Amino acid sequence: MLGMIVSGLVILYQVRGIQQWDQSTWDKLRHSEKQISKVIEPTRGNIYSDNGSLLATSVPFYTVAMDPTVASDELFNAKIDSLALLFSQEFPKKSKWQYKHILVNARKSKRRYVRISNERINHLKRRKMEAWPIVRRGKNRGGVIFETINKRYTPFKSMAYRTIGYINDNHVGAGLEYSFDKTLRGVDGFGKFRKVAGGAWRMIHDENELEPINGDDIHTTINVNIQDVTEAALKRQLAKVQAKYGCAIVMETATGEVKAISNFTKNADGNYIESYNYAVGKQGKHEPGSTFKLASMIALLEEKQLNLTDTIDTGDGEYRFAKNAVMRDSKVGGYGNLTIQGVFEHSSNIGVSRLIDRVFGLNEKKYIEHLKETGILDELGFQLQGYGTPFYKEPTEKDWSGTTLPWMSIGYEVQITPLQTLTLYNAVANNGTMLRPRIVKSISNGGRTLKTFGPEVMRKHICSEETLHKVQQMLEGVVENGTGRNIRNNHYKIAGKTGTAQVLHNGRYIRRYYTTFVGYFPAKKPKYSCIVVINEPQGGYNYGSSACAPVFKEIADKIFATDLDIHKPLVLNDSTTNKRFPVIRAGYEKDLRYLNDNYFKLPILDKSTHDEQWVRTRIVRDSIQLVSNALAQSKVPNVKGMTLRDAIYLLENQGLRVSYQGEGRVVKQSRAPGATFKSGSQIQLQLSW
Repeated sequence: MLGMIVSGLVILYQVRGIQQWDQSTWDKLRHSEKQISKVIEPTRGNIYSDNGSLLATSVPFYTVAMDPTVASDELFNAKIDSLALLFSQEFPKKSKWQYKHILVNARKSKRRYVRISNERINHLKRRKMEAWPIVRRGKNRGGVIFETINKRYTPFKSMAYRTIGYINDNHVGAGLEYSFDKTLRGVDGFGKFRKVAGGAWRMIHDENELEPINGDDIHTTINVNIQDVTEAALKRQLAKVQAKYGCAIVMETATGEVKAISNFTKNADGNYIESYNYAVGKQGKHEPGSTFKLASMIALLEEKQLNLTDTIDTGDGEYRFAKNAVMRDSKVGGYGNLTIQGVFEHSSNIGVSRLIDRVFGLNEKKYIEHLKETGILDELGFQLQGYGTPFYKEPTEKDWSGTTLPWMSIGYEVQITPLQTLTLYNAVANNGTMLRPRIVKSISNGGRTLKTFGPEVMRKHICSEETLHKVQQMLEGVVENGTGRNIRNNHYKIAGKTGTAQVLHNGRYIRRYYTTFVGYFPAKKPKYSCIVVINEPQGGYNYGSSACAPVFKEIADKIFATDLDIHKPLVLNDSTTNKRFPVIRAGYEKDLRYLNDNYFKLPILDKSTHDEQWVRTRIVRDSIQLVSNALAQSKVPNVKGMTLRDAIYLLENQGLRVSYQGEGRVVKQSRAPGATFKSGSQIQLQLSW
C-alpha cells in the first residue's frame, strides 16, 4: 500500500512538471511542427569563354530520401528486400537488413520522410537508381525523393581560378562570380516546408509556391588557349626565379578585350597558387619603375618639340638632384651622352629625369596635366570589383618635395596596377586610342542575348600623332637595340619596355625588385598587348629584361604560332605545276584544302575527311592525294613539310619543347617520327624554303 502511494505521488509530480515546468520544451516541439516558408535557390548561371567553352557551371547533385507510405502494399512487400539490398550496396554505411527495418517501421508508423543517406550522388547515379524496384515508379507512386543540391564546377579546374573567382554563403568572394553575382544568381523562389523526422525539412507543394528564376549566363573575353599558355609560361618562370608573386595579362589591341589574366603567389610550402589578383586588385598597386617612362616621354614630347636624335649628358652614372638625393643608372660608369632614343632604349634614369626636370622643373603642375591626358592616372572602371585606383601626388600637396618630379618621372612616388600600365601601352599600339579594358562581353539567358558590352573609348587620342609615332619608334628600339634585345627575333617584331623598381619596405627601399616587361606584338600591325610582372625574383634575375621579358616572348611566340590573323598572307607565284606542288606538303587538312581550293585548284584524289585532321600529301601524276598523318600518345609526330606554326602546335601539344633554326617549312627534325619520348624533352627543327 505504501509503495503504491509513493508511486502515485511520483507520477503526479511528473505530470505537474510536464504541464508547468517543462512547458517551454513542449512549446519548442510544438513550434517545430509548424509549417514555415523557406527560400528556394535558383540554378546559378554559367560563365563562358570567348568561344563558348564553359569556364564555370552549376552541376546538380542529389541526396536520397523516401516516403515509404506511398507505394502500394503489394509493391512494397514484393520489392522491399531488393531495394534494401541495392541501398546497402550504394550506401554501405548500413546493411540490407537495417535499411529494410527502417523503411518497414516508418511505413507502419506512417512516417512520410526517411533520409536514406546524406551522401551526395551525381546525375549518372540518379539515373541508375531510377531503374531500381519501387524507385522506378517515381515520386508519386514509389515515394522516392531526390533532393537537389547545386555545386559549382569548373571544367578547366584551376585555370583562371582567381579571375573566375568564387562566392560563399556569406556573399563574400572574388572575381567574376562575386562581381556578377546579382546576374548569375537569379531570383529566389519561396515554398512551404514541414519539419519531418531526422530534423529535415520537406517541401509541401501548393498553390502558393513561387518558382525560382534561374540566373543569367555571362560570356567573357577569356581565350582558353591564350590563358593556358600565359599560366604555363608565368608559373614556370616563377618557379625558376623563386619570386614572391607574379602576374600577366594579355589584351586584344583593337577591342580592349582581356584574353588572359594569370596570378600566382608563393605559399608557405613553396608552391605557386592563385590566391590574389595582383594584376587588377588593390594589393597589386605598386611603384611601376621604368615602364612609367613611356608616360613621361609622352609628356615631354607633347610639351616641347624635340627630335629623337637630340642628346643629353647622363654623365658617369650618378646625378645629384639635391643634397641627399642621388640618382643612379644601372650601368656602372654611366652612358655619357645619349640621344633621346638612346635614353629610352637603355632606360637611363638620369637621362629621363634630367629631361623632365629641364622642361617641367619650373612648372610641375604642367607635367601632371600631361600625365592625366595620357589616361594613365584615370580610374579604369574595370568590370571586376575590387580593382585598384591610381595613387599620385599633386604639386600643391604638402609631401610634394623638390625630388618628387625627377623620381616620379621614372616610376617612383606613384602607384598603379599592372592593368593600368597595360592600358596605356595598348593605347599606343591602338594608334593612340585608349580603350577601357573589358572582360565580359555579353549577358544571355536561354541562348537569348540580354545585354552586350562593346569596346568603350576612354580617350580618343592620348597624344598628338607626331608624338605617337615617336614613342612607337622608341618602344621598337628597346627590343631591337636596348634593354629588351634578348627577346628580339627574326619572325615578327615586338615593341615594349622593361621595368625595374626597388621594393619599399617599412619606409625604406631595399635590395629587392619589382620587375616588369610590357609591350605589344607584332610591332607594325599590333593585335595583342601584354604585361608580365614578377615581384622579388631571386638568383640574380633582378631586371625586367631577365625575369619578365622571356615570359612575354614565350606567350607572344605561342600566340603568333597559332593565330592566323597575325601572319602575313602568303604571296604565291603562279608558275608551273611542278613548282606549285611542294607548297602543299603537310598540315591541318582544312587549311590545305582551303589553300588548294582558293589558289592552286589542283584535283584532290582523296575527298574523305580524316579523323586525325592532320594529313600529308602525295603527288599522283597531275593531282595530289591526302594521306593521314596519325598522332599517337608519347610518340614524336612527323612534322616534315609543315609550317613552323603547325609544327609547334603539334609538338608542344604532345609535350615536347621546340627550338628551331632557319625560315620556311620543316625539312629536318632531331627526333625521328614515331620515336618515344618523355614529356618536356627537347626537339630541334631545321627550316628551309
